[in-house]
Amino acid sequence: MPETHAAALDFFMSRRSRPAKTLTTPVPDREALMPLLTAALRVPDHGKLEPWRLIVLEKPALERLAALVPARAEALGVEPEKQAKAVAQYRDADLVVAVISAPKPSDKIPEIEQQHSAACVCLSLLNAALAAGWGANWLTGWASHDPVFCREGLGLAEHESVAGLIHIGTERHAPPERPRPDVAALTEWRSE
Repeated sequence: MPETHAAALDFFMSRRSRPAKTLTTPVPDREALMPLLTAALRVPDHGKLEPWRLIVLEKPALERLAALVPARAEALGVEPEKQAKAVAQYRDADLVVAVISAPKPSDKIPEIEQQHSAACVCLSLLNAALAAGWGANWLTGWASHDPVFCREGLGLAEHESVAGLIHIGTERHAPPERPRPDVAALTEWRSE
């Protein structure tokens, strides 16, 4: 029988993201953030390609991104409500780690597997932050999917994209628990 890491299992059985709008300062400083980033990069990475990178966005960078949103929203015809939500996502945050999917050329590892690895970085960072006692949330949104916004605002290369924006901070108040998936209804067992 394998050794059980009961505390880790308990964490995963009760973990939950914290809404970004409930996060405030203080946020982790560089010293506190580095172990979380280190843990985040311990993900499945077929071929050891490291098809991802991280951009730590502090308050001034987030305010700069918020200021870029209206022009892109206008160019794309984004409705005012969605524009305001995107502005707030950047303006109201204090620390965000952008996980960038940066696929590498490979004859063996398909791009989709490399993108999945970047998504694993998002979840690992989210869980590391929560396990360290911070509030955290994984968001994206129309602006983070717009190649022009990402090139101009984040300096992404043509082949790169945002896998996730991980908001990290101190939680003001815990939201109520929400219903969870019915594992039995979503699981199929096959023996042949």
